[in-house]
Amino acid sequence: MDFASRLAEERIQKAIKEGAFDDLEGKGKPLTFEEDQGVPEELRLSYKILKNAGFVPKEVEVQKEIIQLKQLVEACVDPDEEVKLKKKLSEKTLRYNQLMEQRKWSSSSSFRRYRHKLTERFF
Repeated sequence: MDFASRLAEERIQKAIKEGAFDDLEGKGKPLTFEEDQGVPEELRLSYKILKNAGFVPKEVEVQKEIIQLKQLVEACVDPDEEVKLKKKLSEKTLRYNQLMEQRKWSSSSSFRRYRHKLTERFF
């Protein structure tokens, strides 16, 4: 720990002992976090604009379709229907990969770090 961190920690501990935090508003209540806290700072503005406009990127729509097709394949009992679903799944997967390549998101370090969070958010 550097000097500033140690100094800050010492002052916080001293304030706790003196009771400076005893009457804080919200004491004992859970913290509320903003939904975009998992999004990198440089992507937050665009994320909010897209969200407020109700826009879902094409690659997210295709990924959602892929998930639905996978579930249908797993639940399918008709072999002919399963073949058709698997073909559709392959086409959607190819389309998704093309979209990702066009956007060059696969090479974006921010996207790689937060891809799973974006997927969870839209699904």
